[in-house]
Amino acid sequence: MKIRRLTAFVAGAAAAALAITACTPPDETGDDGNTGGDDSGIVTDTAVTVGWNQPFYEYNTSSATGNATANANILYLMQESFNYYDPELNLVPNEDFGTYSIVNEDPLTIEYVFADDIAWSDGTPVDAVDLMLQWAATSGNLNTLADEDIETDEEGNVVNQDEVDANVYFNGTSATVGYITEVEVSDDNKTLTATYDRNYADWEVNLTGAAVPAHVVAMHALEIEDPTEAKQAVKDAIENNDTEALAKISKFWNEGFAFGDTLPEDTSLYLSNGAYLLTEMVAGQYVTLEANPDFTGAHAATVERITVRYNEDPMQQVLALENGEIDVMAPQATADLVEALNDLGDDYTVETGIDGTYEHVDLQVTNGGPFDPATYGGDAETALKVRQAFLKLVPRQEIVDKLIVPLNPEAEVRQSYNVVPGSPMYDGVTEANGQAEAFPLENDVAGAEALMAEAGVETPVDVRILFAASNARRQQEYAIMAEAINGSGLFNLVDASSDDWGSMLSAATDQYDAALFGWQSTSTAVTAGNANFGTGEINNFYGYSNPEVDELQDQLSTETDPAEQERLLGEIEAHLVNDAFGVTIFQFPSVTAYRNTVTGITPITISPTVFYGFWEWGTTGDTADSEG
Repeated sequence: MKIRRLTAFVAGAAAAALAITACTPPDETGDDGNTGGDDSGIVTDTAVTVGWNQPFYEYNTSSATGNATANANILYLMQESFNYYDPELNLVPNEDFGTYSIVNEDPLTIEYVFADDIAWSDGTPVDAVDLMLQWAATSGNLNTLADEDIETDEEGNVVNQDEVDANVYFNGTSATVGYITEVEVSDDNKTLTATYDRNYADWEVNLTGAAVPAHVVAMHALEIEDPTEAKQAVKDAIENNDTEALAKISKFWNEGFAFGDTLPEDTSLYLSNGAYLLTEMVAGQYVTLEANPDFTGAHAATVERITVRYNEDPMQQVLALENGEIDVMAPQATADLVEALNDLGDDYTVETGIDGTYEHVDLQVTNGGPFDPATYGGDAETALKVRQAFLKLVPRQEIVDKLIVPLNPEAEVRQSYNVVPGSPMYDGVTEANGQAEAFPLENDVAGAEALMAEAGVETPVDVRILFAASNARRQQEYAIMAEAINGSGLFNLVDASSDDWGSMLSAATDQYDAALFGWQSTSTAVTAGNANFGTGEINNFYGYSNPEVDELQDQLSTETDPAEQERLLGEIEAHLVNDAFGVTIFQFPSVTAYRNTVTGITPITISPTVFYGFWEWGTTGDTADSEG
């Protein structure tokens, strides 16, 4: 699975969520330079402030609106799951949370057993009912209303809300979780047994934890005060397929945890089962998390307080780092930014590398815009030619040369939708997909002109492109694209940028025609791309649907032979190219900078990047004041 990088990826406790690794906390003598440790391992009066570029806005990272890096980073500090990735991207079981194993290979059957002492911060046990709800919500198997049944007006407002509310409609569905067709929870709620309808290759990262507490959902949706009774109500509703109860449960699951920029007075809406508790939120400025004194797992906090401060401008973050307002930052890298960080001097550490995120442009095909067949009276061929012409004009090589090569002289245009450059399958997949030939690296004006002449469409055609309004690198990319595309006379690129672009991807599809952003991987699953390209999938915001792609993804889901996986990925990507779904641009360069008074910063290439290993963080001197 991938998630939207609302800073610059993939995902918290979504279907392919990440957890956290083990470590040995500092002892009470304060090996990290502090004193005042207690038996929990938390070193009192210690704080680390991290600079990020997009505010936290939703607790449910599995919903259609909450599936974003900005949310996943915070939930990574608050929630445990069955496994996690280490710095070498090995998947490591987290037995503090529970254990899982194959109990039958035909049909594939997985047993999840929850640890005895894992609990939400209100004292309610984390158990198999929470995972049962995660399955119900993300599998789509209980939905009585499909995505295409949602009717909206020109502003994107739902006009058949009564029908939606009367049906079971969880909006964060995943085809791969849907492969689990049966779940059974033990009488003591400690064990969930999941049965697949196929031999799914990536089962180990398919259902790894619960995005939200089941009892909280039922307490609000069904107006039940007692948490034990509420949890039982969720179990009963799912087991009995009680559509009346499930309709209410699904509505709250979709909407109840999306509290925007204000921390609710109701603390049940942001419970923790991990190392930190969310305690403060100031709109557009920061969130503060305090160490959870009741958490006893190996991933426990050592630093007492973590604050995440927001600023879309990376240069302002550099000033904040220099002025002692933040201690750590991991923004989107630019040459000027890296130079500014290196100029800070010996009191700071600056690390550069490769990120697990890639930049891309995707096109809307069902919003009544220039790439939608409906605009041309249902003529799909005309709409395809317009999409192809537009993508031929995206100056991918120029973007890489001007913005990425100064940071990484070896950088090249990324040519795969699914495979990271340099990985074993990359050459084979990119040779098979034909993206380089269809959409040349230097914008192909002659090819675009020929296609628009064949389409018979009056030019120039307005194309509204959505991107992060305050993101410096995206502003630079837009400027490069606008000059090249508008200069052709075929299209007029219109700035539709917004600071709310992340939620607009799914909620305001009529307000943009193309989207410029990054996908960040949350796992190494070979089937992760299905969430982006599959019909009706959680990250497919554009109405794209190709039955052959869906069938190939189904084949890929059961394939364990790497050679066959490569062949199938090549075929899938060839369809994406032929359908002019969008284009890939570059693999993100990464930069992490921090004050040397902070120790234990060990970012990894996939989500959660710089937040990985927070349980090893420590301080050796003054850090930023996270209270102000």
